[in-house]
Amino acid sequence: MNSRRNFLQKMAGSALALPVLSSITTKAHAAKPQPPYQGPVLRVAILGLGSYGERVAEAMKDCQRAKLVGLVSGTPAKLKTWQAKYGIAEKNCYNYETLDQIKNNPDIDAVYVITPNGLHKDFSVRVAKAGKHVICEKPMANDAKEAQQMVDACKAAKVKLLIGYRMHFEPITLDIVHKRKAGDFGKVLFFQGLSGFIIGDPTQWRLNKKLAGGGAMMDIGIYSINGSRYMIGEDPIWVTAQEVKTNPEKFKEGVDETITFQLGFPGGAVASCLSTYSLNNLDRFFLDGDKGYAEMGPSTGYGPIKGRTNKGEVTYPHVTHQTVQMDEMSDIILKGKQPEIPVDGEEGLKDMKIVDAIFQAVKTGGKVAIKY
Repeated sequence: MNSRRNFLQKMAGSALALPVLSSITTKAHAAKPQPPYQGPVLRVAILGLGSYGERVAEAMKDCQRAKLVGLVSGTPAKLKTWQAKYGIAEKNCYNYETLDQIKNNPDIDAVYVITPNGLHKDFSVRVAKAGKHVICEKPMANDAKEAQQMVDACKAAKVKLLIGYRMHFEPITLDIVHKRKAGDFGKVLFFQGLSGFIIGDPTQWRLNKKLAGGGAMMDIGIYSINGSRYMIGEDPIWVTAQEVKTNPEKFKEGVDETITFQLGFPGGAVASCLSTYSLNNLDRFFLDGDKGYAEMGPSTGYGPIKGRTNKGEVTYPHVTHQTVQMDEMSDIILKGKQPEIPVDGEEGLKDMKIVDAIFQAVKTGGKVAIKY
């Protein structure tokens, strides 16, 4: 298993993609065909033509409000292959050296940066300076300092910065968030997030400190961090954390294998989470309140997501997450839509500050205050 994406795909299974539907209204709309979309379309270039880039490209075939029109890669052969496969015009293809010339291309609105984490900051800043909106895969950077530089660069260039939080548009996730906001679970007291799989190839970039910024925490633990925030509806104010490393040869200095961490929230709720590269079957969320509960498993895989509450199952037709994500991001960029759960750079920056605090807590062995 070379990546969390392959693992999650295998674990969660696959489902027939339905026509693109708005995230939380999917169930209501699924019964009848929708009229052809007539509005503006976000024209996107993908930067980084790896396995996840291809997943996004395939998903965008079903988008109504976003279209793949450009490519950026450091591998000439990939550019040629993708250009033919997706019908991309030669003038919309760039390598890493010519990327800055994209500022002269009026046919590209946004660039989706899908590279190793350690390259996110530099590419995002270059895209922003070229005057294009930035969509960046999560985690948005190697640390909060880099994330802040990305936020600042996009603000200075007056372009939007969005982070690839596909779960923020997933209908079962949103339904449970709605139920929590409506008070169905009463006072929220506890959240548990389990995120992990057994990683394969020890030479891959995800086990390279410079490229990944860490290990399991950056790759898969970020789901429990982000999930704790949207499930509880608050940002944590302190963290404690413990690291376990059973294979120091594979997981070298600065590359975490397994970290358990605990988060405290201003309303009194606490979270207990596990991030690991050494255990399979870990993709679960549990939210507990004094009047009810919600659980999800799989909770962040590529789908279908499964959820239930103390009142029964929560079901919606499965729609490819990246298809919904890109259509929704089109509305955010072109129409100024405000998503129910934020996906902007400030949202990503908060997660990076929490990650930094977790690593600090591991080193110190104490409780670390999280400062936003």
